[in-house]
Amino acid sequence: MAKVELKQPIVEEISGLLDGAKAAVVVDYRGLTVEEDTRLRKELREAGVVYKVYKNTMINFAIKGTDFESLSAHLEGPTAIAVSKDDATAPARILYNFSKTAEALELKGGVVDGTYYDENGIKVIATIPSREELLSKLLGSIQSPITNFARVIKQVAEKQEANA
Repeated sequence: MAKVELKQPIVEEISGLLDGAKAAVVVDYRGLTVEEDTRLRKELREAGVVYKVYKNTMINFAIKGTDFESLSAHLEGPTAIAVSKDDATAPARILYNFSKTAEALELKGGVVDGTYYDENGIKVIATIPSREELLSKLLGSIQSPITNFARVIKQVAEKQEANA
């Protein structure tokens, strides 16, 4: 069996992983302990983020001609890729927060919603709250004036009942 036939399924797996993805972040995981790596994978899995280690050449073949092609500049040394199809900020946020405690984890770069970001850009993306957090803040700010208005109306009604 030729080498190409062995590598093609891996390239297709990576392509399928990136197909329809909102975000992909590449990191250098060299120096992480098994315990740290297990904890990181668990956090990513719980957030719906796929985290895998592939050979750089396989990733390179898979990202050619896609929005993620700009990641090829970071494909040197040990590389892991974190991909999310749902939450665009989840990979960056989880990896960045984890890198604060595990200094061996090094952010390389990423693509979020079709836009390439270097390490510093990914750190900025990591500070953006998730979609759910933003929606809850929006609903809270919309609900607050209505709640206050209802309280005032109730107090006015109670005051008129007391006077009657």
